[in-house]
Amino acid sequence: MGFVLDPLGSVMLCLVTTITLLVMIYSHGYMAHDKGYVRFFTYLALFSSSMLGLIISPNLLEIYVFWELVGMCSYLLVGFWYDRDGAAHAAQKAFVVNRVGDFGLLLGILGLFWATKSFDFNEIAVGISQAMANQSLPSWAPLLLCFLVFLGPMAKSAQFPLHVWLPDAMEGPTPISALIHAATMVAAGVFLVARLDPLYSIFPMMQFIIALVGTITCFLGASIALTQMDLKKGLAYSTVSQLGYMMLAMGCGAPLAGIFHLITHACFKAMLFLGSGSVIHAMEEVVGHQPVLAQDMRLMGGLRKKMPFTSSTFLIGCVAISGIPPLAGFWSKDEILGNAFISFPLFGLLVL
Repeated sequence: MGFVLDPLGSVMLCLVTTITLLVMIYSHGYMAHDKGYVRFFTYLALFSSSMLGLIISPNLLEIYVFWELVGMCSYLLVGFWYDRDGAAHAAQKAFVVNRVGDFGLLLGILGLFWATKSFDFNEIAVGISQAMANQSLPSWAPLLLCFLVFLGPMAKSAQFPLHVWLPDAMEGPTPISALIHAATMVAAGVFLVARLDPLYSIFPMMQFIIALVGTITCFLGASIALTQMDLKKGLAYSTVSQLGYMMLAMGCGAPLAGIFHLITHACFKAMLFLGSGSVIHAMEEVVGHQPVLAQDMRLMGGLRKKMPFTSSTFLIGCVAISGIPPLAGFWSKDEILGNAFISFPLFGLLVL
């Protein structure tokens, strides 16, 4: 056990603490009438501390401990209104899909330890490259181990084909959607790939696989989002698509661009989710407490006159996520596209 503070960790600490603070302030008002107020904030605090622990972990073993804690908290928070069937099923689905990825992650961590006798990020990379040089490992073994470790981020960061849990996870309270699906839990996968960049950069084949998965996810998420009628599900599939962008950047050997997009996306996506929470609250007054109707976009329209503040913040978020200059989304997406066109021009064209 220990902690490490490097530029990557520091940036993530700033991001997670900022977004979590804002979400907690928002949740105080959003959950004020809920009978599970205390339980909600207990889960929220546990979730935030697990995420911070994950970020400062100095080795794969400690990361795995906090990785599982984050998964457990997401299960508790997505299924927060457990008396609703939808929420209970969504929490189970999120948990089970993440188990698939975490099993791969555990096997990969154990395999890397077996090959290099270390859990430390840099020592693993050095150990593997030495083992490759003196041919004490067959060439397929490190590649397989890298792929197994990558299964963890695939499930956490909702990459195809393990993306199926994320849209269902919208059953939780809206502040949780903003926290889990913008800034923290889904970012953990991208963060881990960035942490292991010294290892992945040894294997061009592995980088190609990461870029391919990212591109498929990006394209698939965006196209499914076009058909969604539920306000939060549309935003959820948009998140899946943006996570595809980040993974593509990691595969292109540009972790800097991926983390840059992670930060800008966390800010505007959290804002969009909190805005959607505001809209859903307003709609509940009209349709009664029926979550299905309150989130149906076909019943909305003309809310700008009634909710000027929400509509202006929502518009800013939309313009930012669309990558329209001079807002943040333009700079981070442009960086990723630039790197993609250098490394894999076809993938760059697809995500463009």
